[in-house]
Amino acid sequence: MKIVITSADSGQRLDKLVAKAVAGLGRSGAKRLFAEGRVRVLASGAPDAVLARGDNPRGRRAQKGDVTAEGQVVDIEIEETVSDATPDAEAPLVVLLETERALVLEKPAGQATAPLQPGERGTLANALLARFPEVASCGFSTREPGLCHRLDTDTSGLVLAARDKEAWEHLVTALKGGQIDKRYALLCKADGLPEAGTIDIPMAPHPKDRRRVLACLHPRDVAREKPREASTSFRVLKIIGDLALVEARAPRALRHQIRAHFAALGHPLLGDELYGAEPDPRLGRHALHAFRIAWGGDVVVPAFTVTSDLPADLAAITGAEALAGA
Repeated sequence: MKIVITSADSGQRLDKLVAKAVAGLGRSGAKRLFAEGRVRVLASGAPDAVLARGDNPRGRRAQKGDVTAEGQVVDIEIEETVSDATPDAEAPLVVLLETERALVLEKPAGQATAPLQPGERGTLANALLARFPEVASCGFSTREPGLCHRLDTDTSGLVLAARDKEAWEHLVTALKGGQIDKRYALLCKADGLPEAGTIDIPMAPHPKDRRRVLACLHPRDVAREKPREASTSFRVLKIIGDLALVEARAPRALRHQIRAHFAALGHPLLGDELYGAEPDPRLGRHALHAFRIAWGGDVVVPAFTVTSDLPADLAAITGAEALAGA
């Protein structure tokens, strides 16, 4: 959606204006849109004039502290509908950790983390709300009750949730600060992949395909897209034929970060067609599993460490369920 800044709106903080403009979004939801680069201030003038000046026709990535000016056009990329999650007791829910303040859930591949459409059922958020109704008190939005982060629909593994607002704010702050240890297992081509390394390539929403993100390797992309810093460290756990089973860590993981980073290395995840891999007949998805989440603990949320074995589809390829060093 697009907003034209009027004289009445001029001089306001842009994040507050976005929170009010999108029904049901709220300040936490608006903050997430800015963090994911989904709010842009468009270049002004006719398209030919914009190109003649050398401006990016998609405008610039907005910051949450930006102050509005009359005549600006603000482009907000939101899901088709911001919809409340509704309880669904029939949706699958596997709880690996249950404490008074926190939950760790295991999401199967193919299950969405949260609903996108009105009345959508079957998602992790629907199942969570049905079993733990108190999570409705917190979250990034009313469609993500209790959830501290998300996984792509075709990524399997562990998701952290909180049971009250204080614990949620505390854990989300810890996640953003890189204080919670999250580890992922993935499969990719082994040839040419170092035994270990760190990928430091900034990330931005893709300028031509909203389904993807862009690993900004070229200085031109950095200048145009104003990407966020992103770092993924990895080590090879096992070689299986021409494939590598890899442990990856991304403490402040952005949307699609691991997938885009490995594609930028020339090693897209097995089955990840969105990022350039060939389809694999053994998988109906990309080979990524969130297998470990650990928190050192404090007075608000006690310590925990939770691990998850590889799901059946990945275990069949690797020949092992448990992950060494987990």
